Amino acid sequence: MALLSVIRRWHYRDHLPIREIARRTGLSRNTIRKYLRSDMVEPRFKVPERPSKLDPFAERLSAWLRREMNRPRKQKRTIKQLHADLVSLGYEGSYNRVAAFARDWRDDYRCQQQISGRGTFVPLSFAPGEAFQFDWSEDWAIIAGVRTKLQVAHFKLSHSRAFIVRAYLLQTHEMLFDAHNHAFRVLGGVPRRGIYDNMRTAVDKVGRGKERNVNTRFLTMVSHYLFEAEFCNPAAGWEKGQVEKNVQDARHRLWQPIPQAESLDALNLWLEQRCRALWPEIPHGSAPGSVADAWADEAECLMPVGRPFDGFVEYGKRVSPTCLVHLERNRYSVPASFANRPVSLRVYPDRFLVVAEGQVVCEHRRIIERSHDGPGRTVYDWRHYLAVVQRKPGALRNGAPFLELPEPFQRLQRHLLRSPGGDREMVEILALVLHHDEQVVLTAVAMALDAGVPTKTHILNLLHRLLDGKPVTTPPVTAPQALRLVSEPIANVERYDALRRENRHAS
Repeated sequence: MALLSVIRRWHYRDHLPIREIARRTGLSRNTIRKYLRSDMVEPRFKVPERPSKLDPFAERLSAWLRREMNRPRKQKRTIKQLHADLVSLGYEGSYNRVAAFARDWRDDYRCQQQISGRGTFVPLSFAPGEAFQFDWSEDWAIIAGVRTKLQVAHFKLSHSRAFIVRAYLLQTHEMLFDAHNHAFRVLGGVPRRGIYDNMRTAVDKVGRGKERNVNTRFLTMVSHYLFEAEFCNPAAGWEKGQVEKNVQDARHRLWQPIPQAESLDALNLWLEQRCRALWPEIPHGSAPGSVADAWADEAECLMPVGRPFDGFVEYGKRVSPTCLVHLERNRYSVPASFANRPVSLRVYPDRFLVVAEGQVVCEHRRIIERSHDGPGRTVYDWRHYLAVVQRKPGALRNGAPFLELPEPFQRLQRHLLRSPGGDREMVEILALVLHHDEQVVLTAVAMALDAGVPTKTHILNLLHRLLDGKPVTTPPVTAPQALRLVSEPIANVERYDALRRENRHAS
């Protein structure tokens, strides 16, 4: 509240003496009398112009700020970085002065943009089922106790403004395709158009005007779902302003406070449920009712979703002599019969398939690590090396793939390797998993160990009994009372010794 208004109210309405007003405000009584006699609304004090340490660098800083305004959002330098550059040029002032200069410069820039007409836009209107908008953002979550940086896919129907959010670790093709599969499933259908920016996973090259060299794999996905892909002009985010606004709103609706989950799948399940729960709570704005009400009407205009798009990305690889294939700095094992041979990797967001000769050879869970330090990780499947150790059983003792055998196999291996030929017998027992269910083989090995007879013959006997459904232990036999002995005979072998001492010969 203005000071002059307070002084006038205290004096003319509350009838406070000038001495009391001077005590409360800290002003002199002569100043208060001057304020009461004057007709001005509020006294104005002229701020003297003082030289600043930033004055010699003002033009250079203005040029930097103008250049940063034309850069993409993720490539813009912060004010702290600009301050550090000024310091390297000899600036001795504070960071706060640079930040204040930048704020004033940006306010003037926005005013000039509005005057020139570049800040004026036309409101858009979309028919039900006409279009959706897509964008990426970066957010953080705590996954399994670790603060993780996420790439978040945002979908928003342009008419009903229903939205869905899904998080990934990377912004690659397979992540983009998986996001479309889940978005169309949640939104209940496919609109006629999709509005995108010029992201690298969709556009290989931006041409003049609306000319685009669209990625072939992205076109395959568009053709599968039968919608038209439309791309915005470069640095024209307002052409998909609804999803841009959704990115901002999601930060306080979903990511503050920072969410926690045991896994990325659990986080995405929570995000999907949370987005659905927000639809009835958010008013539509231009239509009566909520977003959920508008979505119920628009869902009838969407094309039904067929089978999901098989959104893998395929890479050609060659298997190493150690039966390993490389992907993203990590190594994964492949069956030994494909060593030194070319294979294809079909990469999905959370797994990948190894394909050779038109058949799926094996499958691994995909490991995505952001750290680029170290040689990466190696994932073995000991079953892939059984063909090798059958020819070279001595490799079983120190073979890296066999360090993580199931616990019954480890116990059996420690027992058999104590005796000569135990490594070959252990390999023959491990090879049983190639022809029988692994859990049944493990059960037979555990029963043999508990019985104290951990041999190949006994394990095979137990295995066949388990497979045939026969009891693996012989039930005790209970004899009838009439057949029970009153006194059991005692074995006496001395008479056989007596027979040995007699010298009886045939005549």
